[in-house]
Amino acid sequence: MDKKRIAVPLVCHGHSRPVVDLFYSPVTPDGFFLISASKDSSPMLRNGETGDWIGTFEGHKGAVWSVCLDTNALRAASGSADFTAKVWDAPPREVDKSPGSVRTVAWMHSDQTILSSCTDMGGVRLWDVRSGKIVQTLETKSSVTSAEVSLDGRYITTADGSTVKFWDANHFGLVKSHNMPCTVESASLEPKYGNKFVAGGEDMWVRVFDFHTGDEIACNKGHHGPVHCVRFSPGGESYASGSEDGTIRIWQTGPLTHDDAESMAANGSVGQVKVSAEEVSRKIEGFHIAEEVKTKEKEAGNE
Repeated sequence: MDKKRIAVPLVCHGHSRPVVDLFYSPVTPDGFFLISASKDSSPMLRNGETGDWIGTFEGHKGAVWSVCLDTNALRAASGSADFTAKVWDAPPREVDKSPGSVRTVAWMHSDQTILSSCTDMGGVRLWDVRSGKIVQTLETKSSVTSAEVSLDGRYITTADGSTVKFWDANHFGLVKSHNMPCTVESASLEPKYGNKFVAGGEDMWVRVFDFHTGDEIACNKGHHGPVHCVRFSPGGESYASGSEDGTIRIWQTGPLTHDDAESMAANGSVGQVKVSAEEVSRKIEGFHIAEEVKTKEKEAGNE
């Protein structure tokens, strides 16, 4: 008898409040990374393959609604309810004052532009990183709760209400628009073939749809609260979801068997860690590893 195939996500804890945004970096020489935003005001960086915690960004004074990493995973950008967008390297800096509470941020145009939207107004805005000013606005009728630039730079994927839209990332025209079965907060396009996308929202389900037709392909459940964010990994072999329940779940694109699930539980991860927190901390500055480490460093400096 064939064993029943089930989707078993890897669960990542750490945030003390709901997780509202996720972003995968492209594959770098050190692997790939996953950054998350939460209402607890402190974005977290993780190993993108295993979900292992690497570090926490501290500095915002309100809920952080959106985060992203640049092409080389050397800089992060974050948007917050404190009306600021920060670029994190060494040290973090702010772009010009946003017209509203920032809901989404994403790098584009070779990391020279930041795309953002606001919680309390429609439209998607493009900011020039060098000047910190808005250079273009994409008009929408309702607030955009999710905006993603595809890995190949061709599409901008947005979610607003019960609709997922795909825009030309260079000419900014609307390419496709699909109605969803419920109000969705986030959507992400599969990066390798671009033939499907994942979406999540108020019904707590994580659904996969056909890019061309909008037909539902798969549906997974595991969260215990509304799904606020979904993102595909850079290779398309998995996708992550963040929820009101405060957890991140990493789903394999192909369902796992019971034997796979038991093996994953025994090993504590879905793959071998390719990079340590210490290695990444030398590469990416601007985030806090642990109070204990900081204390030791200060003591050493005073000697």
